[in-house]
Amino acid sequence: MMTTVPMRIDMHSHFYGGGLVETFKDRSERPYLRLREDGQTVMIAMNGEFPFTPHYHDPDVGMADMRAQGLTHRLLTFPGALGVDLLPAQEIAGAISAFNDYLAQLHTETDGALIGLAGVPLADLDLACAEVLRIRRDLGLPGIILPSNYFNSLAELDELRPLLEAANRYGCHVMVHPGLKVGQDVPPRPADLMQYRLSAVDLQSSIAQATLTVVLSDVMDRYPNITFQMVNLGGTLPFIFERLESIARHRNPDDPFPTERLRRLWYDAASLGPRAIEAAVKLFGADRIMLGSDYPIFKDDPFTHALAPTTLSAEEKDQIAWKTASDLFAHLEDLRQALL
Repeated sequence: MMTTVPMRIDMHSHFYGGGLVETFKDRSERPYLRLREDGQTVMIAMNGEFPFTPHYHDPDVGMADMRAQGLTHRLLTFPGALGVDLLPAQEIAGAISAFNDYLAQLHTETDGALIGLAGVPLADLDLACAEVLRIRRDLGLPGIILPSNYFNSLAELDELRPLLEAANRYGCHVMVHPGLKVGQDVPPRPADLMQYRLSAVDLQSSIAQATLTVVLSDVMDRYPNITFQMVNLGGTLPFIFERLESIARHRNPDDPFPTERLRRLWYDAASLGPRAIEAAVKLFGADRIMLGSDYPIFKDDPFTHALAPTTLSAEEKDQIAWKTASDLFAHLEDLRQALL
């Protein structure tokens, strides 16, 4: 009797290969690679350093990890959180384009198992617009990753209008991921408990701020061919939306908080667990939520660790495990073909 492998799509992972390793090695300012005296290569990143193992840049190692966990597909993203896309365009634009080409090549070589989310050189919006058009028109990649600090306010979002116009041209997926804007300095580190304060509490709050901006702005209506993915279940929103509703009800009774607009976005569950997923399903619906691992930063199996232990129905688990992502990719390809 033939058995079929259940489809499982990881919609949040990062990839530092595709020629970027050489770029990092040639740099002497963050982000860059250095060889420690003990022989370990480490990445000097915005908030410290970490061992730069093959999990970060070798697609074969990543594929083996995928298969061991039963994942059938994985979205690889440009490493936006490192701030590579913020560097001067004359320094980085060529490397970003080469990386995007490599993502398209990986997709072909792996029979579609690896799906690339591209980067753009944000220090030159004209080049960034040209690259997003190339990404969708010529490479067929689903979209791009953008730093969340451009979504901290309506005014900052306006800085991205030309890029959003270009992204809307052929239909584009946009992952909004924690990261700085061009020209921003790394914020001061907390005095203590840095990993928890920065990588959990502050990070989740920043994602909620970005999601709030998208929901309360006009971008979903003005750019209907863009699909927005808010990482980590939209940050703290699944847990504070009732307070948002209460604020509007008591202070702006004629202008209620538009909770229903949250269902026009997509969310991944990267690095979170079953209780968070259950809360998010009640707010967003399973058809807006996708698996996410945050590999290689986190290496947990996102299905076994986070989705399987939930109290959700089998249908809801299937929806999150693969169907939401599959439907999203089909929608994006239909848009691309219709707009070419």
